[in-house]
Amino acid sequence: MTSAPADTARDTARAALAELVGRADVDFHDGQYEAIEALVEGRRRALVVQRTGWGKSAVYFVATLLRRRQGAGPTVLVSPLLALMRDQIAAAERAGVRAVAINSTNAHEWAEVEGRLARDEVDVLLVSPERLNNPAFREQQLPALVARLGMLVVDEAHCISDWGHDFRPDYRRLRDLIGQLPTDVPVLATTATANSRVVADVAEQLGALPTGEAGGAVASAAPGAGAGADADAETEAEAGAGAGAVPVLTIRGPLARTSLRLGVLRLRDSASRLAWLLSHLDDLPGSGIIYTLTVAAAVDTARLLREHGHEVRAYTGQTDAEERAESEGMLKRNEVKALVATSALGMGFDKPDLGFVVHLGAPSSPVAYYQQVGRAGRASDNADVLLLPGVEDRDIWHYFATASMPDRERAERVIAALGDAPISTPALEALVDIRRTPLELLLKVLDVDGAVRRVQGGWIATGAPWAYDAERYERIAAERVAEQQHMLDYERTDGCRMEFLQRALDDETAAPCGRCDTCAGVWFPTEVASTASAQAAESLDRVGVPIEPRRAWPTGADRLDVPVKGRIPADEQAEEGRALARLTDLGWGGALRDTFAAGAPDAAVTPQLVQACVRVLAGWGWVERPVAVVALPSRSRPLLVDSLARGLADIGRLPYLGALELRGGGPSGQSGGNSVFRLAGVWDRFDASHLEVPAGPVLLVDDLVDSRWTMTVAARTLRRAGATAVLPFALALRG
Repeated sequence: MTSAPADTARDTARAALAELVGRADVDFHDGQYEAIEALVEGRRRALVVQRTGWGKSAVYFVATLLRRRQGAGPTVLVSPLLALMRDQIAAAERAGVRAVAINSTNAHEWAEVEGRLARDEVDVLLVSPERLNNPAFREQQLPALVARLGMLVVDEAHCISDWGHDFRPDYRRLRDLIGQLPTDVPVLATTATANSRVVADVAEQLGALPTGEAGGAVASAAPGAGAGADADAETEAEAGAGAGAVPVLTIRGPLARTSLRLGVLRLRDSASRLAWLLSHLDDLPGSGIIYTLTVAAAVDTARLLREHGHEVRAYTGQTDAEERAESEGMLKRNEVKALVATSALGMGFDKPDLGFVVHLGAPSSPVAYYQQVGRAGRASDNADVLLLPGVEDRDIWHYFATASMPDRERAERVIAALGDAPISTPALEALVDIRRTPLELLLKVLDVDGAVRRVQGGWIATGAPWAYDAERYERIAAERVAEQQHMLDYERTDGCRMEFLQRALDDETAAPCGRCDTCAGVWFPTEVASTASAQAAESLDRVGVPIEPRRAWPTGADRLDVPVKGRIPADEQAEEGRALARLTDLGWGGALRDTFAAGAPDAAVTPQLVQACVRVLAGWGWVERPVAVVALPSRSRPLLVDSLARGLADIGRLPYLGALELRGGGPSGQSGGNSVFRLAGVWDRFDASHLEVPAGPVLLVDDLVDSRWTMTVAARTLRRAGATAVLPFALALRG
């Protein structure tokens, strides 16, 4: 193809940009046209690392329009989040780009989308990285798409790197997809959150050659490229070049966000942070996002703020998809003051005039923090960003980091359980003692590593040699520890906060911003109203969370010699129970985390915890008051459980019947296993024959409820011994 003259090509591209943004006088930011030209005229592979709000989506939408006019096929845009997909489709429609999505929420539209693709009526197809490994999509649709692909776009491309390993392991399979493409199919990767290590890593993935080809070189930006008088301009350096790769153009600009006013306010505890929000949420400009580190914190904070007149909604990974979409719309229309969100509301959420971002607890790295605060001030001159770190942050970081890392023994167990015949995830769960969510994550990692494969009907082993890459995981773990320390350093720095974040992302253009609390002085109020402190303390002192009873036996129990299936008979079920609090709760969760901390000694329950438990019982609202108390026998905390059961019996003036006896050595296996194994570990392990169980409701007391199978089997034992109802009670609920 003969390239158009440069001026004509740029004018054509600028006209498409004007369509996209709806303004005739618009022009490109430095680097935007260079990226478009590389894709459209040069058919290059490019990595664009630019700050949030720079206009990365404009690059791929304009390039798509121009490629389609050249007669190319549709663009496939790999996008990580549903919220991001919705925004991208809306932006495409404004520009006259016909965009559709295939994801888990619109299965009813898939047939229509396939028809439009077949009729060449789609310009951009948005898919999640997981969709690339859906057997039907991978085998029936992807080959045809690859054959006529006009361009591949990988959004939030830092997820390709080890940095994003625990977020979406499916991103790592994109290297294989890129390796299927002819070298003249343009590929674009975009991100706002990448340091030099991640840039080099992503460029290496983009440079994957088609099978059977060799030669070429990777061209990537040197660390901090983009510095200097023309810092936004294109940068292309032969750093890390080598044989056996397609050249990759890296365009990297400065990451300073001049609209953001950063600050850090260190307060004593969770109550103080919530009281600050109650006192000053309405003082923050416009509407915004309040980030929390856990689902429980998001739900509890939203509830507290609503109870005291603030229009907010919780937004987490556990929120229904329709409710999430509704909440996003309400925030964009300024119908709520804030969404109280976990990281589920993050990359790509686009509200140009978002006025503030507040964090209750710090993310685990400056990179993650920069990505989240980047939601604010995208198209406004001013936005406020405030971090309220918590003393519990490091414990939460450690939990999520270890939960996401593959375990050698578990991985080998999964591979050994698979063969040539497909096994579904629920069936596999019954063969390996791993819960569903971590099992699914581990399967994805093993799939990307080539050890297992997802096919119609489930999972198979590939038979390919596999070894646990201990060195790699140790390196990732060490990098995470270093990033956590950088976040702590950010909180305590006496230098410019924006400059700190830029340097954490290896941006050599970093310079003092003149706006943050260290450059210009504290800009946020620090006092807390006494009424707000009382309200926050009252909220955190709230006690009682339901323990939902199990109603059905898990599929596959018979494989472990547990002779049950289907629904649990009504006369053997437990009633809905109560726990004092979740371990993750902001209020009583702190005291309970101390009680159940690794290495904490077994001790009698404290008077404070007993009184809190009495308040739970007083507000229970049971149909019939219990007539006796029974304890679950505990091998790890016998003093704690016995003292709690006796204390509640004494205060309630109820007979304490004692503890169930253990059979066959008691429960087996480890806590945290999946339902089938946890049920098998406690099945037929409790005996009530030595107790005089009355014909009435019995309060069954334990210390910590996790899978709920211990309570379920113990309740069945008591029901069969004569109790007309069993009311489970525990100090803590995990989760």
